[in-house]
Amino acid sequence: MEKLKVGRATLTWLKGGVTNLDGGAMFGVVPKVLWQPKYPTNELNQITLRTDPILLQLDGKNYLIDSGIGQNKLSEKQLRNFGVSEQSQVMKDLATLGLSPNNIDGMLMTHMHFDHASGLTNLVGDMYESVFKQAVIYTSEKEWEEMRQPNIRSKNTYWRRNWEAITEQVQTFTNEIMITDGLKMVHTGGHSNGHSIIVFEQDDTCWIHMADIMPTYAHQNKLWVLAYDDYPVTSVHQKEKWMDYGYRKQAWYTFYHDAYYRAIKFDESGERVDQLERKQSPNEVHR
Repeated sequence: MEKLKVGRATLTWLKGGVTNLDGGAMFGVVPKVLWQPKYPTNELNQITLRTDPILLQLDGKNYLIDSGIGQNKLSEKQLRNFGVSEQSQVMKDLATLGLSPNNIDGMLMTHMHFDHASGLTNLVGDMYESVFKQAVIYTSEKEWEEMRQPNIRSKNTYWRRNWEAITEQVQTFTNEIMITDGLKMVHTGGHSNGHSIIVFEQDDTCWIHMADIMPTYAHQNKLWVLAYDDYPVTSVHQKEKWMDYGYRKQAWYTFYHDAYYRAIKFDESGERVDQLERKQSPNEVHR
């Protein structure tokens, strides 16, 4: 498990599962000839996307950034359509670190799409139960509303089995919420109407988790947004705002989906000055 220390915060990447999605959809209107050299495809034109929660340890508290795809939450058809090649190992990784789900104090949910929220519940008998029973589950007000009342497009990713069991644990916010000193969630919209990012600042150190408005390092270009985005122009403007902000801070950018990098640090001009690579297994395709 890769770790990154930034100020008081320690981040550890857990294994939340792997999907393989259409590369064209993940890069929207950007021609393949431009993005493929950065992020390779398989024979089906799919790119590998991790769904790896980040364990954030800060001031004696344990938080998880998103929850992975869970175990046995997807049907055979969904496993095939989403190209799932690995399901969650979050419980095993927590145990390796000497933690259990009950040690998690907060879930920082950037949004509630299935690949971020399926790890929140699991099937016990014939009912779904909350996995992280002691945690406050933070998400934006708009995201929580759509999670429970999805529209004709979003109902394919907002699933009842991922929210019914956690209702009493959810704490929503409108624009932003300070989780603890220096750590906040900020509503951006874009990828979904309720999408949020996470920002941590301490003195001259900073890290920013852009979630799905910058899902991989190859999406650094401010105009490279997903065809999956409900509001792509909003994604562009929010991405521009927070990339400019982070560049000035020389911030680390952390990733949930990237198969190659866990985090990258950029200077004021947007040039890479440091990086944390993901340890790949021998049979994986290297960039």
